[in-house]
Amino acid sequence: MSFGNWKPTVVVQGILWILYGLLLQPEPGTATLPLLMDSVIQALAELEQKAPATEIGRSAAAWLLSAQGSGTLSPLRHFLLEGKGLNTTDLDPPSLSPELRGLMGEVARHSVQDGKEYGVVLAPDGSTVAVEPLLAGLWAGLQGHRIVNLSLESSATPPDAEVTFPDLADTSPGLSDASPDVTSADVRAVSPNVSTKDLDVGATSPEVRPGSPDVQASSPDNKAKLPTAVDSVLVVTLAGDLGLNFLQGPQTWNHSGLGIEGCWDQLSVPRTFTLLGPEASSLTTAFLNGALDGALLGDYLSQTPEPRPPLSHLLSQYYGAGVAGDPGFRSNFRRHNGAALTSAPTLTQQVWGALILLQRLEPAHPRLQGMSQEELAQVATHASKEFTEAFLGCPAIHPRCRWGAAPYQGRPTPLKLPLGFLYVHHTYLPAPPCTSFKRCAADMRSMQRFHQQTQGWADIGYSFVVGSDGYVYEGRGWHWVGAHTLGHNSRGFGVALIGNYTAVLPSEAALRAVRDELPRCAVRAGLLRPDYALLGHRQVVRTECPGDRLFNQLRTWPHFDQNVKPRTARRASSRSKRRPPPMILLSTDLQ
Repeated sequence: MSFGNWKPTVVVQGILWILYGLLLQPEPGTATLPLLMDSVIQALAELEQKAPATEIGRSAAAWLLSAQGSGTLSPLRHFLLEGKGLNTTDLDPPSLSPELRGLMGEVARHSVQDGKEYGVVLAPDGSTVAVEPLLAGLWAGLQGHRIVNLSLESSATPPDAEVTFPDLADTSPGLSDASPDVTSADVRAVSPNVSTKDLDVGATSPEVRPGSPDVQASSPDNKAKLPTAVDSVLVVTLAGDLGLNFLQGPQTWNHSGLGIEGCWDQLSVPRTFTLLGPEASSLTTAFLNGALDGALLGDYLSQTPEPRPPLSHLLSQYYGAGVAGDPGFRSNFRRHNGAALTSAPTLTQQVWGALILLQRLEPAHPRLQGMSQEELAQVATHASKEFTEAFLGCPAIHPRCRWGAAPYQGRPTPLKLPLGFLYVHHTYLPAPPCTSFKRCAADMRSMQRFHQQTQGWADIGYSFVVGSDGYVYEGRGWHWVGAHTLGHNSRGFGVALIGNYTAVLPSEAALRAVRDELPRCAVRAGLLRPDYALLGHRQVVRTECPGDRLFNQLRTWPHFDQNVKPRTARRASSRSKRRPPPMILLSTDLQ
């Protein structure tokens, strides 16, 4: 099928309606496919191949509404994604294969139960992604950046007052045709510019992107301006769930369950995802990944002129080499791009507005009943601050189970936190920077084998290792003494960048992770002292590490300790120069 014949107004939106319907009408026990993003893309591609012959569109949307009679979708998504006035009709969706229908049934709804996370899939970059917020963002993006005017004239709505739904409008003629009673009285569509430039998400008042409605910085100490509108893309993907999660009370504002990671039973054929924290909230790393992907791709779709690409093609690019040939716009860099898309003040207004809208949709909501606008503003402020600082502002760290770590040999020694030093290394070998999860994970396993089997150490020596794929890889982690800087292992964390940086520099993303993100988040979590010193390996041990080019770069960084002079490395023999240490990557690591 050529892009020129692709009619997204009717076909693409209809595909999402039908896919949502399949998610909400699962066939238990039929799934045989692994829980992979590639399988979700395969399901979309199969629907797209059948779409022109089935004339899906308005009838598909109506069929989805009838499937939601039990209230499966959240009220915010139900209201913002579907509009009003659609007459439900019967529709037989184009049939997927039993295997794909079973897969869609398994990823139908995101939930956390008994330490397990459901509705998630493994992406090619090694990240785990919740499907539900991803699809919600795609659908909202196809409708355009619909701005819903809240039309508030008072600070609170009495619980027994009649609920008046704000009018909706959108720039897509397909949805307007399907919703004849939708008006444009209180709505305008905007297309904010998405930039991937480096933003300091740790700042208290970052730049607000153009197009954000009625945005003012808000904090507990400043009187925030009452929001007058919400952006449906941000609300259905992120803002609504953030607000609901933090409504539980102040005890959730800094809880460790936000952004919790987990482990798959196996990476080749993943079936079960177990969380690493016993008290994880529903805002896991996988959920936030899916929400960010949905927001970023929804924003992209809202700005892309027709003919838009098929969704299977878009997702293949996003979870592959990059959308439209841009390697910076892919899932590996979702946090950095998310920080460019929305700031803390912007998100505060969206979370607050989402809670106001939910109060109108559900006046008897048990968590919202009787809450004043001041209380909602405080919840929104803390939710946005925690998300932007503890998630967006921190690097994405793949846990040990993700790269296939062997068990620790012996009993690890705990660190006495917080520590005062950060020691920077390069691995030298492997020499080429790794730019994919598959390659980086293989490098991690190779280094661990060398450290355990050749060096006789208990584990891989580094605390953390940074790839050029946008991810940090957990070594010994935050809590155990490493084997990275002789005589100083208990005093600081050892962070290595994969590659030989004698003559070249690492990627900007890798540098940013070591310079800004990792230490900033360690300080915030109480793991690293605010006055920590950053040192190159050669400043405390006789070595050329971390390479001349990288070490000269370290000299320009904040926290670099100029007072500790490099120690001259012993001259190596000509034979040792010709033959590097025996850290050879086996071909079996790439299987």
